[in-house]
Amino acid sequence: MSLPDGFLDDLRTRLSIADVVARKVIWDARKSNPSKGDYWAPCPFHTEKTASFHVDDRKGFYYCFGCHAKGDALGFVRETENLGFMEAVKLLAAEAGMPVPASDPRAAEREAKRATLVDVMEAAVQHYKLNLSTAAAQGARTYLEQRGLSPAIIEHFEIGFAPNSNTLSEHLKEKGFEESKIIEAGLSIKSDRGGPPYDRFRGRIIFPIRDQRGRAIAFGGRSLDPDARAKYLNSPETPLFDKGRSLYNFGPARAAAGKAGALVVAEGYMDVIALHQAGFAHSVAPLGTAITANQLALMWRAHPEPIITLDGDTAGIRAAMRLIDVALPLLEPGKSLRFVIMPEGLDPDDLIKSAGASAMQDLLDNARPMVDLLWQRETEGQIFDSPERKALLDKNLRTLLNKIGDFSIKSHYGQEIKNRRQTLFYPQQQQQQGRKSPFTPWRKNAPKNAMPDTKNSLLASAGKGPEAEARVRESAILLGCLNHPDLAEKLESQLERLPYLCPDLRQISNALLATLPEAEGQEFNVVISTRMGFDVAEKLLSIRQVASNRHLRPDAEKDLAEQALSADITRQFAIVGIIEEVRDAEAETDPDEGLTWRLKEARNAVHDADMGALKDEDNSEDDREAAAKLQAFIDGKIWEK
Repeated sequence: MSLPDGFLDDLRTRLSIADVVARKVIWDARKSNPSKGDYWAPCPFHTEKTASFHVDDRKGFYYCFGCHAKGDALGFVRETENLGFMEAVKLLAAEAGMPVPASDPRAAEREAKRATLVDVMEAAVQHYKLNLSTAAAQGARTYLEQRGLSPAIIEHFEIGFAPNSNTLSEHLKEKGFEESKIIEAGLSIKSDRGGPPYDRFRGRIIFPIRDQRGRAIAFGGRSLDPDARAKYLNSPETPLFDKGRSLYNFGPARAAAGKAGALVVAEGYMDVIALHQAGFAHSVAPLGTAITANQLALMWRAHPEPIITLDGDTAGIRAAMRLIDVALPLLEPGKSLRFVIMPEGLDPDDLIKSAGASAMQDLLDNARPMVDLLWQRETEGQIFDSPERKALLDKNLRTLLNKIGDFSIKSHYGQEIKNRRQTLFYPQQQQQQGRKSPFTPWRKNAPKNAMPDTKNSLLASAGKGPEAEARVRESAILLGCLNHPDLAEKLESQLERLPYLCPDLRQISNALLATLPEAEGQEFNVVISTRMGFDVAEKLLSIRQVASNRHLRPDAEKDLAEQALSADITRQFAIVGIIEEVRDAEAETDPDEGLTWRLKEARNAVHDADMGALKDEDNSEDDREAAAKLQAFIDGKIWEK
């Protein structure tokens, strides 16, 4: 069976050979360095006690220094499982989530054609390199010298020159290559006017582009004419070259990334070359287009957290923002992106020349996580001074979070965004956290033990304190949210500020809010219970008054459920507010009329909340009893005695 072009390359790219081999060996922890893709183990092909079997996960190959066995993941599976070629392909394709395409009888023919095109491209590389030393290339050599490129760097990157003529086509024909192959390789273009074909690259400095196997697959050309229609020109799509699946300098950078523990992604050829010359050999660049999902997969094969460096101008920042949307659905635990936005007006080459390699390293060391740029994109330059604007931000953020496929990453992103949202919408609350928690009404200067003349007050009544009476109401709120996550999302801003008297229920509330981005109907309790380590619904339903409230059930009518939930939230704010005022009164050494007025206002808030409750008495009796006790306490003005 013949496979389509590029299928095996894609399969090797998606697989980790270390994961494939790990099924058959036990890694030597002393010699292995997983962070660099470097693994050692006793060889599975011959008997030995020492770890002479080496796997290079970044390059995708294994080699035994004892028996000299070597190969890739496909070869390893064939040898260890005694499988045929297609059986091994199907096994690994299933692991990589790739369907094996139907038989293509013309695949062998196309592969032979590709091999011929590789020969054409390699001959072109050598021709362009030789041209750089000719008299016609004086301007090109001057330009490269002005850019600070050393002869060694020019040789390393195989930089060449294409004169303003058809010398390449003529040279390749003399080498015996057919004109049709030269055109198919993207090196020559048919004339629209019926004349002979002409060279694609003319009057340009040439940068060869090689794939991860080291084969020349394309070229990039930098024009020396300031009036040229395009400063940079790349090869067209060919049987060898798919620009959305290729990265400039990927092969060498992948090997260097293992030693450096990083992968740097720059914008263009000259940035990569300048970075390499400054000691950052682990640098790659996309090829004139926005970074694609396939290019991200390549980057992650080299390093789990590539650093994207982009120019500080508008175009560079826009490119970073677009990349976020590409990356979000592809994120996995340990696989993400970090970003460096260069100082405005500077690219890596400029920065290195003006401030040195250390300045570049400082920027890389302080690269920003992707959630930073996501938040910046959604909030920068906007004013959230109305409920509608805040709601729109919430909607946009939820849409973005829903793009994340991994449950754990989605949860952590949701929590991080909630923290930032809290700071943005309620900055005063954040400032007060150190003095008085909005969720814990007890004042820092409150006496540890009740004063003798308040021992009979409501707050000191054994078993009848505010926590005991609030538990029913707080549990009801949480159960309503648990059974109706859509209402919880609608009331999210109120729930975030809601004060709790029961610490264990506050923890459930935190988990509920953190899990809202993942809420999906009846599975909501499973998600939160997994986070908490116990069945949350069972805990809340253990209270008789909560379990019997028909408005909290999953099948309750939406408008009645929302009315019940909103009423309980309003009562919670009001009753906890009056409790705080009472505690202030108990701690007050010189009460005045202002305190009495505040207590009166708090009492009115409780009354208004109670009047707004459902006519149904499912859950209001305990609240009214608590309010009545508080009112009696206020009327007695015990702090004045």
